[in-house]
Amino acid sequence: MPGPGPHTMYTIGSGVGLMSLSQGRFSPQHCIIYATNAFLGPDLGSFSEWLTSTIGFGHNLGSLIMDTIHHPFYYILILGFPLSFFYSWISRIFLQKGILDSISGENGHSSMYTWILSTGWWKGRAPVNMDSIVVVGSLCTCLFGGFIYINRVKQSKSFRTQWVRSVKLILVIASLYCVWCASQLYLRNPPQPAVGEEVDLGVIVFLVIYLFLPHSLCIMSMNPKDNHLDTTELPL
Repeated sequence: MPGPGPHTMYTIGSGVGLMSLSQGRFSPQHCIIYATNAFLGPDLGSFSEWLTSTIGFGHNLGSLIMDTIHHPFYYILILGFPLSFFYSWISRIFLQKGILDSISGENGHSSMYTWILSTGWWKGRAPVNMDSIVVVGSLCTCLFGGFIYINRVKQSKSFRTQWVRSVKLILVIASLYCVWCASQLYLRNPPQPAVGEEVDLGVIVFLVIYLFLPHSLCIMSMNPKDNHLDTTELPL
């Protein structure tokens, strides 16, 4: 296993990548917390055992820490959950006191989040429109049915072909879904809730930009041929 040096380098490196990808929403303080957790991680148990054996006392305590913390399940319970609440609490205090800066101001008050919320319905209780039920139900049915057809009924020998077809299906359904929501919110006069009180249009656009697009680019950059060994070139 790598030591603290590589842990720190690849977490800060990946954190900087996330900072760039998220346009600063994954902030420097997120990157520091990410790297701090990876500096030792579960190896905090082995570090404690080494420290107590070096200073000459508390070896039993160090061994106990080693046995409990250096465990994938106990580490989550003992340090994972408590640290997550602690980081949330301390970050909120630091932000309120101005010690840490957020690129988009307070959560929920950036232009992106404000637009996402604006795609919902806030004028009293949203009525149940039959046209919304028909359109949304039809699109979701096409999504499920098309996915099953591509991956089970008309199954291709090439996994990449199935993947490309599935992505195209999702893009078509998502585009039609966005057109429906936008038409009800911005083209209809007076506007009516597109999907009850939900912010579906804003959420879909947000997921496309910050989740599906980056992950799709990562998947497309993979070369599966490099992972297969040509057995014809192996010596007998």
